[in-house]
Amino acid sequence: MTFPERFSDLPEYAFPRLRKLLSASRPGSEVINMTIGEPRHAMPGFVAEVLAENIDGFAKYPPNEGTPELRGAICDWVSRRYGVALDPETQVMALNGTREGLFGAAIALCAEEKRGQKPAILVPNPFYQVYAVAALTAGADPVFVPATAETGFLPDYAALAPDLLDRVAIAYICSPSNPQGAVADRAYWTRLLELAEKHDFRIFADECYSEIYRSAPPVGALQVARETGADPERVVIFHSLSKRSNLPGLRSGFVAGGPACLARIRQLRAYAGAPLPLPLQRVAEQAWADEAHVAASLAIYQQKFQLADEIFGGVPEYAGPEGGFFLWLPVADGEAAAIRAFEATGVRVLPGAYLGRETLGGNPGAGYVRVAMVAEMDELRRGLTRLRDCLYE
Repeated sequence: MTFPERFSDLPEYAFPRLRKLLSASRPGSEVINMTIGEPRHAMPGFVAEVLAENIDGFAKYPPNEGTPELRGAICDWVSRRYGVALDPETQVMALNGTREGLFGAAIALCAEEKRGQKPAILVPNPFYQVYAVAALTAGADPVFVPATAETGFLPDYAALAPDLLDRVAIAYICSPSNPQGAVADRAYWTRLLELAEKHDFRIFADECYSEIYRSAPPVGALQVARETGADPERVVIFHSLSKRSNLPGLRSGFVAGGPACLARIRQLRAYAGAPLPLPLQRVAEQAWADEAHVAASLAIYQQKFQLADEIFGGVPEYAGPEGGFFLWLPVADGEAAAIRAFEATGVRVLPGAYLGRETLGGNPGAGYVRVAMVAEMDELRRGLTRLRDCLYE
């Protein structure tokens, strides 16, 4: 019996890999888990009530693309947030978790050939791991492009060779980025749109952390595309309620873009996707329509940014995130630092190499650990202080 070779060199997923790394270690104090990006701020207060009111919806098959009310709420939010008008009938679709969309859209939109060659999909390195698997599943070459301190923790796709760019079908970009917390500004999006136009590829903008930021709301890819007059089929955006509304278990997000792109994504998902249960879609409708709970959560995250700056401000090469809720802390060796932190302090962090890939220049995550700032403030303070004292003093 044979198996597909295209997945044969995938490393083990980050969290099982971490469990193996720490399996022989014992925590030096109470365990504080700072590995997974699972928001722990309060859910919106209306969740239970909306679920109860719509509990009978579990007895019905839900609409695959999202209820009209949900698609309308999403379009209203995009208009408020980015000033972009979307058609709820043709330009948006609900997702059962944004990871599903980031995966499925590549399969739906990546052509089998690009200018007579095997297509390539650009992936920032380090990155959210679904990007690479999506590229392999779509039959493309994943090209891992370093996103380091030297490039502002965003990939410099324009520095790639023109012949490679000519066979690019899709470029993934995450802003605010996971794991570094870098934010793409208008100039970055404009340059990337110009590059995509020149070499004829699409931009997949993963904006799941867009509502967690230090000072100003990050600009969006569709927003800049509208401002610059770019082809609306050039950009596909992905958003989630997991981070914005502290609802990771709701598994609710959306994909939006040009009508031609969305028609193909919808068609594939009708065969292969799992629609969000109707009661959960009703919760999502309310969540996209409400900003009060988002503002309350953002205020807490901004306090966490300040706390991290206070604790790590004296650490050489420390760069506080501009968005998202991860710290990307420089260390000599990420795996050794993770073991040391757990054994000395009980704090679990993720080696940065587990989020990156080895290239000719090495693994750009090897000299970092990722720290999720999702805990309550007192626990976060204890965990960050222990890390500083363990890793830097």
